[in-house]
Amino acid sequence: MIELDGVPCLVSITQDISDAKEAAEKIRDLAFYDPLTHLPNRRLLLDRLGQTPAARIRRRKRALLFVNIDDFRTLNDILGHQTGDLLLQEVARRLIACVREADTVARLGGDEFVVMLEYLSSTSEDAAAQAEHVAEKILAAVGKPFLLAGREFHKTSSIGIAVFGAYPESTNEVLQQAEIAMHQAKVAGRNTIRFFAPALQVVANARATLEEDLRQAIKTNQFVLYYQPQVEGAHLIGVEALLRWKHPARGIVAPGDFIALAEETGLILPLGDWVLEKACAQVAAWARSKEMAHIPIAVNICARQFHQADFVKQVLAVLNRTGADPRNLELELTESMLVEDFEDVIAKMTDLKSHGLRFSMDDFGTGYSSLAYLKRLPLDELKIDRAFVRDILVDVASGAIAQTVISLGRAMGFSVIAEGVETEEQRDFLIRLGCHSFQGYLFSRPLPLREFEAFLKDFAEGAAPLCK
Repeated sequence: MIELDGVPCLVSITQDISDAKEAAEKIRDLAFYDPLTHLPNRRLLLDRLGQTPAARIRRRKRALLFVNIDDFRTLNDILGHQTGDLLLQEVARRLIACVREADTVARLGGDEFVVMLEYLSSTSEDAAAQAEHVAEKILAAVGKPFLLAGREFHKTSSIGIAVFGAYPESTNEVLQQAEIAMHQAKVAGRNTIRFFAPALQVVANARATLEEDLRQAIKTNQFVLYYQPQVEGAHLIGVEALLRWKHPARGIVAPGDFIALAEETGLILPLGDWVLEKACAQVAAWARSKEMAHIPIAVNICARQFHQADFVKQVLAVLNRTGADPRNLELELTESMLVEDFEDVIAKMTDLKSHGLRFSMDDFGTGYSSLAYLKRLPLDELKIDRAFVRDILVDVASGAIAQTVISLGRAMGFSVIAEGVETEEQRDFLIRLGCHSFQGYLFSRPLPLREFEAFLKDFAEGAAPLCK
């Protein structure tokens, strides 16, 4: 209190701190929340993971669900990050709708989310069942169509689960366990759930080693093409080029042991480029031989490779660079490619067909078969999947599916070839159904170049043996 001209007065000082409070809130948000989805980030998740007094007192179990969106990179590569961001925001909303208020949904970055479930049962078995129930809800929620910028998309997710006590010794270790389990879900075929187990750590280490080996293999060109003949009666009608890895320690490694990892890590793109270049070079080399000039080579193209914006330009550049006749190149696509941007698929196929290339639908009948799709695709050939051929003599459904593919091909003007034919009985059964083109071990296993050319010579002379 002071006096002014003999009058007692109170003096107060006021200051507007609205800007300072707003700045502090922004700093807090940046420190603890993901700017795209407004979910807790890794820092806040780990903080909450370590602070559980109520759960600890009640001896309740908890669980971390590591959620990863399958093939998210493909969508980003095709349609850009803006569409990818819209998808992530919608995924965040759906995850929140699947859990309780006490639980936490966080985004670690990219397409990786973590759900922390609180107050589960006191027994590991019951807690695991509760966590699995939530994970199944998440699979169903993410599996519903996404409407983004006026277009519909379909996505799936892979989920790894780690169940743990109320207060884990290491929060980072629990998070790592859930991530390891998620990778196992990827290996199991995606759109599925896996729990962490100690043995998974061994698998994770092996996977890391394989990835490093694969990167080194691409750098040092450890790959080779094998060729498997396609026959009709006594005539060779084509070959399929199949990738093999000449591992310095493991020897020849089949694609089934590394292609899934290559797709997940993005290494499938340089691998796909190498296969296409090598196959086209072989087309050009055989063109100089009268006996082999007519042989077309089929090459498998993965979805991520095909959906690159400049894929058509890449293929034409390889053809021009190698001097290969485009009429002797057949690109094998899979039905899964039809899910993303179907109009783009048609446009690219039509463009390449105008240059003379042929297209085959590989593994037909195992994925997204739809007559609405099929009638619009500029295909030349349908392949009956080996899974149906394998069971065709003992499973009525497999025979019916093979018959349907053959009839459909005939009606739509496509040629039809059966792959995985291993016995004369399978071949004869398919002939009775109306299929006369085959590929499989009955005729020859996939062969390295020199052995394949020797096989061709024997085949032409009528001396090629059946491969048992």
